Parts: sequence; C-alpha cells; structure tokens
Amino acid sequence: MQKFEHPNICADGADRASVPLKHLEILWINTGTLCNIACANCYIESTPINDRLSYITRDEVARSITGLAHHGVSPASFGITGGEPFMNPYILEILHDLLGKGGKVLLLSNAMKPLQRPHIMAGLKALSDAQKEGLTIRVSLDDATPNLHDKERGAGSFAMSCSGIEWLLHHGFQTTIAGRLWNRDERLVRENYAALFAEKNWSIDARHRESLMLFPEMEEETDPPEITTACWGILNKSPNDIMCSNSRMLVKRAGAKGPSLVACTLLPYDERFDLGEEMGKADQAISLQHPWCASFCVLGGGACSA
Repeated sequence: MQKFEHPNICADGADRASVPLKHLEILWINTGTLCNIACANCYIESTPINDRLSYITRDEVARSITGLAHHGVSPASFGITGGEPFMNPYILEILHDLLGKGGKVLLLSNAMKPLQRPHIMAGLKALSDAQKEGLTIRVSLDDATPNLHDKERGAGSFAMSCSGIEWLLHHGFQTTIAGRLWNRDERLVRENYAALFAEKNWSIDARHRESLMLFPEMEEETDPPEITTACWGILNKSPNDIMCSNSRMLVKRAGAKGPSLVACTLLPYDERFDLGEEMGKADQAISLQHPWCASFCVLGGGACSA
C-alpha cells in the first residue's frame, strides 16, 4: 500500500488521523478558476483559460446556504476565493447578499485589473458603511519586493497589485496581505514587509498575523510523513487546530448542474475530499489523506483564514 492511499490506514499500518467538523466557522465560496494571470505555482492552477471550476451564481450561493441551514449548519462567516473573484460577473451581487445579512466576508484578490475596472470600483464604493465594515479584502503580495512576486505572477504585477491596495486603503476598505515565507525566517520576512508598508504609508501592521498572513510552501515533490492518530499527542496538536475542523468550500465544477461541497479549499479537484451536491454531509469527518494535509496544515501550521 502506498502512502496516502487508504482513507483510514497509513502505509505502515497505523490508524490515519481524521478531523471532525467542530463548527462551520467559515464557508468558502469558489467563484471559479478563471484568473487574469497564470502564477507559476498556483495550487488551484488558475489561468485565463482554466475553467475547471465554473463561475458560481448568486442563486446557487443562496440555495447552498439555505441547504446547509436545513441540515443545521450555519456558517459564522464567509470567504470568497477563485481564480480571481472580481472576474465573476455575479461577484457584486454575491457580496451584497452576504454582507446584507450582517455577515463577515473575507475576499481573496490579487487587486489587479479585474478589481480596478470602473464598474467594480463603483460597486464596491456603493456598499454601505455597515457592509464595508463586514468586508475584509486580502491581497496576495508574495514578497515585499517585486523580484519574487513578479517571478511568480508576471512582470509588472507587483506594481499593479500595489496600486489596487492603495485604492482599497484610500477608500476605507479593511485590507490585509497574504505573503509567502519562501522557506525563510518569519521574523525577517515580517521586517521586510514592515519596511514596504512604511514606505507606502499603508496602515497595515506587519507584526499582526491576521493583517499579514504568511504561508508555508506547498510543494508537490516533498514527501511528508503521514499523520496518524498518535501524531496529535506527539506534536502537541489537536484536530481542532486544522482548518477542515471549521471550514468547507462551495465549488461549481464545469458541466455540473449545481455546486458541490468540498472539505478543503486547497483540494477542489481531489474526489476524496468532495462531499457531494447535497449539503447534508457538511459535518463529515475528513481523513488526512493528502500530502498537503501533512506538509501545509498539520506540520506547516497553514490555514486559509485566521
């Protein structure tokens, strides 16, 4: 038996760890995999032509949330991801609906051309003060200098993202940054971002882990150990520390009649983590059956929300 092959047993015969849903702290909504750029190492392989996950509509989001509530599952907050969410033609309506219910919404964006289109900017500015208060936009800025960021996302992308960040901050939107460690010391990386924020006069605290989230690397070629039930005690961690204990994601696969629920924001294509189009399996325990479960979540301490 190969590593990560069996849902309940590791290759060495030990019981594989699983994570029950403690509560649905955040429901992620994938707006589609189309993106204005093609990053070198995008975990979801978003590009201007990848539509493996289609644009989810306003009605599909609303029906899914109603379906979850019917099964006694109500998200405390919402996350919006892609692709690039501002490419979805329904994004302003989706935002309006989620924020209109007094919900908290975290939206992930590269803050480039899709955000900076006039009708998107006008729609964002039209949000009420109460709605703006519930919205946080987290912008991907892979490093504090253009070199690594542009190598990953394309020449000129750092400058364009900075322009989008400046617009968001100028118009009073809660704006945070998602960066990468690039296998460097976290303290040094935070100092580099702090220097950038000071230079730009951005009111973002590089020391605050929610204001600047730094992610470990997700490398396909790594060979992490499998996580057994004994690992919780060995690592002094709890299943409640892992993001599938408090999150799920809606995706709409190309050609599907409607959205389906998946266990992990990082693994939308892996059928082992697909919980189906019915919302009743939201509370199903999730087997840690992928290398990223080990390298990113358990050992790396990564999470898509705070």
